[in-house]
Amino acid sequence: MGIQWFPGHMAKTRQQIKRDLGLVDIVIEILDARIPASSRNPDISSMAKGKPRLIILNKSDLADPALTSDWEGFFLKKTGFPALAADSLNGKGIRRVPGMVQKLIAKRMSALALSGRRPRPARCMVVGIPNVGKSYFINKLAGRNVARTEDKPGITRGRQWIRAAGGLDLMDTPGVLWPKFADATVSFRLAATGAIKGDIYDPYDVACHLLGWIMQNYPHALRQRYKITEEFPVEEAEMLQVIGKTRGLLLAGGKVDATKVAQVFLKEFRSGRLGRFTMEAPEDHQV
Repeated sequence: MGIQWFPGHMAKTRQQIKRDLGLVDIVIEILDARIPASSRNPDISSMAKGKPRLIILNKSDLADPALTSDWEGFFLKKTGFPALAADSLNGKGIRRVPGMVQKLIAKRMSALALSGRRPRPARCMVVGIPNVGKSYFINKLAGRNVARTEDKPGITRGRQWIRAAGGLDLMDTPGVLWPKFADATVSFRLAATGAIKGDIYDPYDVACHLLGWIMQNYPHALRQRYKITEEFPVEEAEMLQVIGKTRGLLLAGGKVDATKVAQVFLKEFRSGRLGRFTMEAPEDHQV
């Protein structure tokens, strides 16, 4: 069964974004480089139609670098919008943003100048799903802590304008999902990367789903992290038992604490301690 999460404030945020689009020159869309397709809100594409757009593949330090490069080319070819790999926590790629924005809106700014308008900063709306790193991105671009950051979804509240480097004014917006996930795989990937509030889902189910994918695609990462030398069990639940024993996550009597193992496993995946993973390849998706 898939996971669904669309609280009332997200419906209000969606309407606010739709109204505010007329105030900006360009939309900066922040995606999670580990799940570029699943972290892309389809409502943004429809609402921002006709606006220049820059796609940021954020958290690229946690993603497979080869696939991130493939996704950069994919978005430019399929949508016409440039995509930039970035690590907003450490600042990688951020310095390129002002120049790319100014290039994308050069015609619009020239038209405004010809109409007699006074020069002004480029107005950018920063959008993305919860916990994708929008606030870190804004703070790094602004060069100071102006947007609240926390490793939990749904922290940003309300609209705010922020002056940033390179002649940019940034409109920060709360993270917003879409009303219904049609594909259960998408919802599990959103939960695994932390885009969905933790009390909405069972971490054990999400950990099993994620573990099954890693066992199939990156088995060496599990062997290296958890020092596993024997053959992998077939079932994800059994593999969690193996991980629990190697990490000493046991209850009284020596039984593995399955809930604790699931929580630790998800935390290690999200922090990058397990390795760098991209759960989606461009050839499997259409835009």
